[in-house]
Amino acid sequence: MSKPINMRRCVVCRQVRHKSELIRVVKTLSGEISFDETGKIFGRGAYVCKSATCAASLKKRRNFDKVFKTKLPNEFYDKICAAVDIKENNSCK
Repeated sequence: MSKPINMRRCVVCRQVRHKSELIRVVKTLSGEISFDETGKIFGRGAYVCKSATCAASLKKRRNFDKVFKTKLPNEFYDKICAAVDIKENNSCK
């Protein structure tokens, strides 16, 4: 019996991708929003592609503000850009 394929949808481009190709951000029951590198933190999760275009668009449109129904600081979106490692391209600015 094989394991199921874990597919998730990016909040920016809306493409369905394998979970390993995405970055998960989670809002816990206490209201804390953080990166979930393990993929196992309990709470409301949202995913974004590990691509420069999705990260830049995420920062511009502030999709996580809408998903989590709260205002996230710009530093949070900067961390996503750093996680995608596109600082040298300056496409997140």
